[in-house]
Amino acid sequence: MAFSSSRAPFLSPPTITFRARPVGRLLVGTPPGRFIACSSPLPDVVVTRERGKNAKLIARLEQHNVKSLELPLIKHVDGPDTDRLADVLRHDKFDWITITSPEAAVVFLRGWKAAGCPKVRIAVVGAGTARVFDEVTQSDGQSLEVAFSPSKENGLSNRGFEVTRLDTYTTVHVQDVEPLTLKLAISAPVVAVASPSALRAWLNLISQVDDWNNAVACIGETTASAAKKLGLKSIYYPTTPGLDGYAHVMVSFE
Repeated sequence: MAFSSSRAPFLSPPTITFRARPVGRLLVGTPPGRFIACSSPLPDVVVTRERGKNAKLIARLEQHNVKSLELPLIKHVDGPDTDRLADVLRHDKFDWITITSPEAAVVFLRGWKAAGCPKVRIAVVGAGTARVFDEVTQSDGQSLEVAFSPSKENGLSNRGFEVTRLDTYTTVHVQDVEPLTLKLAISAPVVAVASPSALRAWLNLISQVDDWNNAVACIGETTASAAKKLGLKSIYYPTTPGLDGYAHVMVSFE
């Protein structure tokens, strides 16, 4: 989340295309123990967003008879500037407030309401971030204005804008994954990741697995680019952003 003193133009990311080779299913026997009954099917897809944010994707996949295993790989915790946010909004004035992710938008709205809903002008990075503000702007558009999508903080600073940065949340990897759950996840032919952080968390979890090369379904080209840099080969992502395109990538494996 960044606060800037004047407007900057939006810079589109470069177009990146990956041609991944087809991936076959890795079939394993039902793992022993209490986690899964003998009649339970193996998952087709592992969904990995933070807890509470996988339901829409799971429901969309179920419409196409795609079986999901929910394995949250990341979680958001308060950042060092969380407690400062409401006070800064209450006492300081900015030409622009830049929100750089959907989670940052959620945290910002909480602080903004705590500050008494002051009049502010918002610049958002990404359509997903903008959607977080849709309901609020419809009901309280006079004090909260979402105006445009800028380049990120370093781009603003490099162009001479004065930027105040508040780190209001941080993303950490989930560490306490049950071994049987992890074994089941590794057997799935597709792992769905919605951020580079989730991707790195997955690779950390499977660091002891030899030659894992199943498919990675990325939510967009930013995560797909990170997957390529990390050495993965079977990388897929939708050409059109959104839940439908993301789900279609996984349905295509059926």
